[in-house]
Amino acid sequence: MKREDVRNVAIIAHVDHGKTTLVDELLKQSGVFRENQEVVERVMDSNDLERERGITILSKNTAVEYKGTKINIIDTPGHADFGGEVERVLKMVNGVVLVVDAFEGPMPQTKFVLKKALELDLSVVVCINKIDRPEARPEEVVDEVLELLLDLEANEKQLNAPFVFASAKGGFAVRDLSDERKNMVPLFETILESIPAPEGEEEEPVRVLVSTIDYNEYVGRIGIGKIDDGVLKVNQECLLLNAHDLSKRERIKISKLYLFDGLKRVEVREAKFGDIVAISGISDVEIGDTIADIQNPEAIPFQKISEPTIAMNFMVNDSPLAGQEGKYVTSRHLRDRLFRELNTDVSLRVEETDSTDSFKVSGRGELHLSVLIETMRREGYEFAVSKPEVITKKNERGQVLEPIEQVYIDVPEEFAGAVIQKLAQRKGELLGMGNANGGYTRLEFSIPSRGLIGYRSEFMTDTKGNGIMNTMFDGYDLYRGDIAYRKMGSIISFETGESITYGLFNAQERGILFIGAGEKVYAGEVIGQTGHAEDVEVNVCKMKKLTNTRASGSDEALRLVAPKIMSLEQCMDFIDRDELLEVTPSHLRIRKKILDPLLRKRAAIRK
Repeated sequence: MKREDVRNVAIIAHVDHGKTTLVDELLKQSGVFRENQEVVERVMDSNDLERERGITILSKNTAVEYKGTKINIIDTPGHADFGGEVERVLKMVNGVVLVVDAFEGPMPQTKFVLKKALELDLSVVVCINKIDRPEARPEEVVDEVLELLLDLEANEKQLNAPFVFASAKGGFAVRDLSDERKNMVPLFETILESIPAPEGEEEEPVRVLVSTIDYNEYVGRIGIGKIDDGVLKVNQECLLLNAHDLSKRERIKISKLYLFDGLKRVEVREAKFGDIVAISGISDVEIGDTIADIQNPEAIPFQKISEPTIAMNFMVNDSPLAGQEGKYVTSRHLRDRLFRELNTDVSLRVEETDSTDSFKVSGRGELHLSVLIETMRREGYEFAVSKPEVITKKNERGQVLEPIEQVYIDVPEEFAGAVIQKLAQRKGELLGMGNANGGYTRLEFSIPSRGLIGYRSEFMTDTKGNGIMNTMFDGYDLYRGDIAYRKMGSIISFETGESITYGLFNAQERGILFIGAGEKVYAGEVIGQTGHAEDVEVNVCKMKKLTNTRASGSDEALRLVAPKIMSLEQCMDFIDRDELLEVTPSHLRIRKKILDPLLRKRAAIRK
């Protein structure tokens, strides 16, 4: 039985190809907002980090009404680090709108998300976006998308996917480039015609697969999923099962049930097959659980989420300045916050360690972990983190395997040599080189994940901000040997106190400083980088001794070079294995793990 009054669709694309802006426009043109309502851009990117970075981190649900049909839309992230978000929400939909930039064409992440959709046998609508860009080349991009579908072994139905040409910013879509550009109606129509209606049986026992978890301070965990069969009602008694954990069998009661309407959740008494619902009141619901009928409990199998590839230790801050800037500083605070993150992030792993003050946190990539760190510091947490390390495995023969990434780089021709040289030093293997759009050179590499730690900021410097780099996880392969990460030593503070201009003036001759005058420092804090491999200790709290004799010019103002202020990612890249990054709501400080210089020297000799 089909429900013709509902369509469930996910918007998928490479990062920056315009998914979220497209959803904005569909919401606007379906009348979700009042006429005089002020609407922010990218309304679906609801948290501050998403707005600042211009990326989607969490998948979001919304719904619009068109010609009496409810279209449930899921906006998904485009970054490979948040691939876990995309993989699981595809189980809720019957089709996808693949958004492709009319200039850039299909990119690595386009391939990743499309492959997942094709494996689940979902219908595809291709939306060539940004056709009003001056350099747009929509006809060529259509051929490139068809080539990609062939490469990914799409079936006949998927190969005949309809194409729609649009400008999410301009607020129009057309089926043919020569058509009049008015509104989004052609896209709405194509979704209704080409995305199949959900199928199920109203009389069958109820089954809901939980694909996403939301968390609310007032009601706790909220499970979001699609009803596959039957009718779900408030106060109904059900069983909570899991296809991959047969021991899980828990009686539950549906206390509240919601449907999506625009950006709101509307409370309802019942919902039937095909609806995407939010259910609150189940305290230990997990992603991948099935809510099933008590008489006929049957669990729905769930797609396995890709494993994390990078880990780092989160630990209680024990520096001399600990507890002065953060609101939450204890190991209990840190533990509760990290385990709470698991409520909503399926790709994250948190493990206890031998020490009660330290936790091993594993994620899908550097960006994945840096977003978590930034979110926590904004919430008032103070803690320290170690250098990111890759997670290795062993094969049957006992050989070490490490995660490998495919890297696609588009750079102006004059920078290609520098990029090839840097990635070769990081154990990267050049797989191909060709011409990309706009006179750029495209380079394709296979490189260990650890070779990319710290490379992004270097890459932007080497290409003067003109390079585009995309990465995609490519499985595990044999360990490729050690990489010399950092050729620069650290400038370390020798004293605890406040940095003085006179002390900094003498220190800046040794290298590049990270701090200015008047900042609190402590012994063992890294305050800069040297021009050579050895670490140097300096006293930046040193004041000029006052004497009776004054020479002409001696009292002239000392000129300090502006300090290098590093972002969170740059700090994560910079720290060495014997260093930690101290994270507080107002500061990022790099420090040595062993603060005492004597103990540090002894540890180095033992090593």
